[in-house]
Amino acid sequence: MKMILVRRFRVLILMVFLVACALHIVLDLLPKLERRAVRPSGEPGCSCAQPAVEAAAPGWAKARGRPGEPASAAGDGGWPNKHTLRILQDFSSDPSSNLTSHSLEKLPAAADPAEGALQGQDPGRPRPRDPAHRPLLRDPGPRRSVPPPGPSGDSSLLAKLFEHPLYQVSVPPLTEDDVLFNVNSDIRFNPKAAAENPDWPREGTENEEFLPTGEAAVDSYPNWLKFHIGINRYELYSRHNPAIEALLRDLSAQKITSVAMKSGGTQLKLIMTFQNYGQALFKPMKQTREQETPPDFFYFSDYERHNAEIAAFHLDRILDFRRVPPVAGRMVNMTKEIRDVTRDKKLWRTFFISPANNICFYGECSYYCSTEHALCGKPDQIEGSLAAFLPDLSLAKRKTWRNPWRRSYHKRKKAEWEVDPDYCEEVKQTPPYDSSHRVLDIMDMTIFDFLMGNMDRHHYETFEKFGNETFIIHLDNGRGFGKYSHDELSILVPLQQCCRIRKSTYLRLQLLAKEEYRLSLLMAESLRKDRVAPILYRPHLEALDRRLRIVLQAIRDCVEKDGPHSVVEDDLDPEHRASPGR
Repeated sequence: MKMILVRRFRVLILMVFLVACALHIVLDLLPKLERRAVRPSGEPGCSCAQPAVEAAAPGWAKARGRPGEPASAAGDGGWPNKHTLRILQDFSSDPSSNLTSHSLEKLPAAADPAEGALQGQDPGRPRPRDPAHRPLLRDPGPRRSVPPPGPSGDSSLLAKLFEHPLYQVSVPPLTEDDVLFNVNSDIRFNPKAAAENPDWPREGTENEEFLPTGEAAVDSYPNWLKFHIGINRYELYSRHNPAIEALLRDLSAQKITSVAMKSGGTQLKLIMTFQNYGQALFKPMKQTREQETPPDFFYFSDYERHNAEIAAFHLDRILDFRRVPPVAGRMVNMTKEIRDVTRDKKLWRTFFISPANNICFYGECSYYCSTEHALCGKPDQIEGSLAAFLPDLSLAKRKTWRNPWRRSYHKRKKAEWEVDPDYCEEVKQTPPYDSSHRVLDIMDMTIFDFLMGNMDRHHYETFEKFGNETFIIHLDNGRGFGKYSHDELSILVPLQQCCRIRKSTYLRLQLLAKEEYRLSLLMAESLRKDRVAPILYRPHLEALDRRLRIVLQAIRDCVEKDGPHSVVEDDLDPEHRASPGR
């Protein structure tokens, strides 16, 4: 009798499982069946969506007609199905997102102001407050530090590039709604308050001891804080913000006071806190620069490269996107600067001495954290990258979005964009891609990733305060610069499908293709400043020039097909310049 009951219970469990599977299959197929369902009159199953499409995307969302379909069917068919909407829309902020600080960086902060006032500000934008209101913290202005002349006596190629008119275009005048933080410029930085109380900085005479005679309150801020208060709707940092170069020096030299493992991820990453209470994400070196990713490796199973994070920051700055947080290389003493200062017992327990008498550790993570994948010093020195943290999520929330051209992350299945040549038209009818400049930001990110060979762009983030009218933050670039002998053309599919690009981006790409401003030479000069240079193996630098030519050819193909006015968005016109991303 007991055996009969057990068998019946097993059969019941199996039936419940089969019913659940059937429901999932039906729910996945239902949106496609709804889209394809056509009434006898030739109209789609639901005609109520048509006005919504026209209202949501004037001039952007083209009717996505199939050959032989009537115009009305094509127009309604252009509206994305429920499955696509679910994939494309954001899925809220992710507390474990990249480069997020959760400790001492809890402060009110201010904004990096405009580099220069522009005519033709959008009349719909909020106006600045009364002049009597306490002023925003102001940028010291374009104080350029020109690198010393090269061995031949010629001036710096980078300095020459940054003086080009294309690199002098100002962002629109900033209002208090356009800056991430507003700060009273009289408030002074108090390290004691930072350590003991999150409600800092404080006002009062007790802070005087931290300021040299005659120094303004703002000058007392550490460089990581100056970086945070410089973030605005249009950029992570301004072109001439001297705090960025100073922050890069801090990342490579500041004393490390504590270390902890970052939760999540497939590979080990450490959160390092410095003497000045700043924090950075440490990615250790796992392979040498000349090691190329094997051709049979899937993009999601490759190691992350510390030097790719460093090179990505420099490339992003040369392209004038300025959407990658500052990153610098550093040699770290595993004993004195990790093991002896960590309070993370799980990390501390993974230290050991290898048969070669080197100090090693492996930490804890999803995949590559074991004695077989241990990180070993020589004997206790290890190289890595340190990426400056963005402001804490409790102070500046960020939204996490699925990349519309996200890969399937499956060995056999393909993503929708890989099989549907009209996929971009569907994307452009889905908020926020239907009315903002987000599609143009995706095109910038696509070009950035193609130049690096980065296939691992599954999500991106934006600052929640600025809504949809702001730039994309280019985080997590560790899987770039893996192959120099192969150009992954599938990364360029978004550009080829949408055929849209900012005029400023297009002109800068053309400039960097010229012999006197060759991208590989600019990257080589920029990377030479890093403490662990050389950062890139020479074939990777040569691949940048080759890939740049491929990008320009793809844009020319789009122009020949659709015409220049349809492809190139003139963001250099003063009327358009008030839009995010310039």
